[in-house]
Amino acid sequence: MQGICEKVIGFLKEYDLQDKTIIVGFSGGYDSMCLLNVLSEIKKLEEFEDLNIIAAHYNHNWRGEEALREQEVCRLFAASRGFEFYTENAPAGLKKTEAEARRARYEFFEEAYEEYDADAVFTAHNKDDNAETVLYRVIKGTGVVGLKGISEKRGYFYRPLLKISRSEIVDYCDLNNLSPNMDSSNYDTTYRRNYIRLNIIPALEKINPLVKDSLNSLAEVARSDDEIIEEYLSTFRDKLYSEDSMLSSEYKKLSEPVKYRIIHEYIQRFNLDYDRKRIKEIFEFIENNIDHRNGSTLSLTSALWLYVDDKIIETIPHKKKTIEEIKPEITITGEGEYRVGDKLFVLKKYVPKEVFIFPESAANFVYADLSGVKFPLTLRTRRDGDIINPFGMRGSMKLKKYMNSKGVSRHRRDDILLLANNEEILWVVGAGLSNKIGVKDTPTHVIEVIGANDDKRN
Repeated sequence: MQGICEKVIGFLKEYDLQDKTIIVGFSGGYDSMCLLNVLSEIKKLEEFEDLNIIAAHYNHNWRGEEALREQEVCRLFAASRGFEFYTENAPAGLKKTEAEARRARYEFFEEAYEEYDADAVFTAHNKDDNAETVLYRVIKGTGVVGLKGISEKRGYFYRPLLKISRSEIVDYCDLNNLSPNMDSSNYDTTYRRNYIRLNIIPALEKINPLVKDSLNSLAEVARSDDEIIEEYLSTFRDKLYSEDSMLSSEYKKLSEPVKYRIIHEYIQRFNLDYDRKRIKEIFEFIENNIDHRNGSTLSLTSALWLYVDDKIIETIPHKKKTIEEIKPEITITGEGEYRVGDKLFVLKKYVPKEVFIFPESAANFVYADLSGVKFPLTLRTRRDGDIINPFGMRGSMKLKKYMNSKGVSRHRRDDILLLANNEEILWVVGAGLSNKIGVKDTPTHVIEVIGANDDKRN
């Protein structure tokens, strides 16, 4: 086997996919029909006989009978090659935009991946697609990361034809007497990528006939430069990130160019659209709010905000809580264990030890003096009218003001557990105690809130 088959064999071996279950995105066009046919030829080889291929076709439901005919062509072709066929029609009303089509298509691929417990999803992006993507990103405005173009591997998505040109693919289909679908929407230049492919690229080829090769070379250079940048970023990234959040103190240590890079990297985690203007807007928002104890938010999408304060930079959902999400109030009648959602509240008597060290009060574990407190108490979240007499201070203050003084992020306040006696707060879990139960001599009780991941009692 020569040409494309040989290259795909090399790809399968490089990623150790010779005997794996693979979902192949199959529109029935030149690229995907070429890929599926190549895999059917490769599967005849003894080394690849355990390769399991599923052809996955997503009907966007935009072109009525034409799309249904193409769907049937795909089913028959997959059957002729001995491959299982998995398909789905988009719901009526799917928006006719490139972004919406891509989102729906990839959700379908992910469903197929899970349905078949697959090892990989193949899409038939080729060398020309990569050139068009690089040019599109240049026009839109991008950095080095965008110039890298389409990744050969991203998670469990693979592109085995990425180094093969569209002309090679067309020649392969003609040589093997294949009859791919001709999607009429591919010639609709109201779609930006079609406009680039049909109008911009041909115009640029009048200046440089090898413009596609040049754009692919640019992508290779960008990937090489990005590896150098990644090597540098890896020296401090672990200190900067805490799960999906960034620590403000570490972010402030970075130079301005590195901050721009980190912002770009961060919003990519959430598959958000970006350009230089958007990144600059986020950069300026962070700079203006990173020293504020009371955080601020910037809308990223209709459902997502960027939150910034002097401790953390993170994304948070923007939605009102439903009745089902409001936490119930738990009555604490005395010593024992009380389940609160995915947490366990534990109240037990203090047993004196040889050495006693008064701990910090701002923790999920505290020593308390409950000798002056009458049960029942309530474990709940905040509500209007709450007050607290902070440990070590005279007089009471509103809980809101106390949380401000403790630097508790505003969007976290509704989720913090409180041990309360009516409207008076005795313990703000993770933030501090009231004078009413703060230990001045010897504690009477130990109180602990155990998170779901730490609960060993079940």
